[in-house]
Amino acid sequence: MDFAIVREKLDQAVGILNEQGLDMWVTFVRESSLTPDPCLDLIVGLDVTWHSAFIITRQGDRVAIVGRFDAENVSAIGGYTRVISYDHSIQPALREVISQYDPQTIALNYSESDPAADGLTHGMYLYLRQALADLGYADRLTSAEALVGALRGRKSPTEIERIRSAIGTTEELLGELTRWLRPGMTEREIARQVHTMLQARGLGTAWEAAYCPVVNAGPDSPVGHAAPGDYQTRRGQLLHIDMGVRQEGFCSDLQRMWYFLEAGESRAPDDIQRAWDACWGAIDAAVEVLKPGVVGWQVDAAARAYLVNAGYPEYQHGLGHHVGRAVHDGATMLGPRWDRYGQTPYGIVEAGNVFTLELGTAVPGRGYIGLEEDVLVTPTGIEWLSTPQRELWLI
Repeated sequence: MDFAIVREKLDQAVGILNEQGLDMWVTFVRESSLTPDPCLDLIVGLDVTWHSAFIITRQGDRVAIVGRFDAENVSAIGGYTRVISYDHSIQPALREVISQYDPQTIALNYSESDPAADGLTHGMYLYLRQALADLGYADRLTSAEALVGALRGRKSPTEIERIRSAIGTTEELLGELTRWLRPGMTEREIARQVHTMLQARGLGTAWEAAYCPVVNAGPDSPVGHAAPGDYQTRRGQLLHIDMGVRQEGFCSDLQRMWYFLEAGESRAPDDIQRAWDACWGAIDAAVEVLKPGVVGWQVDAAARAYLVNAGYPEYQHGLGHHVGRAVHDGATMLGPRWDRYGQTPYGIVEAGNVFTLELGTAVPGRGYIGLEEDVLVTPTGIEWLSTPQRELWLI
């Protein structure tokens, strides 16, 4: 683990605590290899065994209270002003440290909407309340959802470069794949080739390997998260691939499209081109809106309205999600105000966020067109981190 990135995020956390008027943030875990809290990657970068508390205050202090056998590893991070070890119980040190700062608000990692901010287990929450009850702090506990969303969402310079590099590697792999593709290949064959290329580079997949890449050959292949099947690439039909790599701890997430030319064709047929242009028009409509200060659902609404007005059905998912340490990196969603997304579409876009922009539509008898690019939000708009696929790749 590169602890320099951890130290960057610890510095960011102090600033966000002050912005949001929070006195203290406590990440409280145990046996984190078994029940990991997503925030540990941000502020620790390693697993712990016994009850452990990672405390950050608005004054800038960072205190880690960990079991004796984890203390040396945590000290090596170089980001904590104090590392306190214990043997029998975390409670004496935990109570003493919290009492020392006498916080009016203590942010904890629970959330109804954001899985990246919901790492505190119910059992650990009950334990913490009991440990603090007689000190009067149990009623000062609040959700760290907004803090975690800002911390995950505001990518540091090092994080952005890691993501950019993962995207560049993915584009190289897709270029190699394009030279290898031919009619008659099954989705399974294509997925195996992708895995072979990844293994040769010592890379992992951005999500579960059985479903990464997603491969859709022709009009009958089920679109979504299905594993590659026995559908074959055929002339006159589309091939759609959704894939990402995990490289140096960070992910990419791209979708790319190919059309297999029929004899005598030099370009895609009009029905495919019209759908392609409509999908790109929708992405561009979102880009016009996407900038710091906008609400997540408003970006999705711009793309959704464009596609529907062009005569194509509404896509049944959100337009975009954060990408970073995880392929779905939590926090603000560029998505519709549907119940399944909770409060995430109401989040505010910030500079330093890295989002996907993804949507698509089926073309009857041809297959599925799916677009997905990765973008960085800048102070004035966006920067394309991926190279936009503005034209279908022809085979």
